[in-house]
Amino acid sequence: MEPVLIITNFPDKKSALALAEALIDQHLAACVNALSPCTSIYRWQGAMDSAEETPVLIKTQRQHYERVEQLIKMMHPYELPEVIMVPILSGLPAYLQWIADETTLIK
Repeated sequence: MEPVLIITNFPDKKSALALAEALIDQHLAACVNALSPCTSIYRWQGAMDSAEETPVLIKTQRQHYERVEQLIKMMHPYELPEVIMVPILSGLPAYLQWIADETTLIK
């Protein structure tokens, strides 16, 4: 098992929660945190811009990355959504096992 954290942002809490529910329902994530809104400042198409966004943290396994990415792209209104995968190198063994157990796809 290779546990990972996938990070994305959505423009509002409602769409972030819709993604969270879809990921949990499909056993693609053990837990999804839709955090409090934050202000993102970035350069887009040559100009500085900012937006209020809802950060989303997705705990899953590496083997599900492609499906999670596809679902984010399908549900996201942005032309170029943030999707970053960070390996989880260590953690409480029982918690990491829980991620594995919850993201085992039902056949």
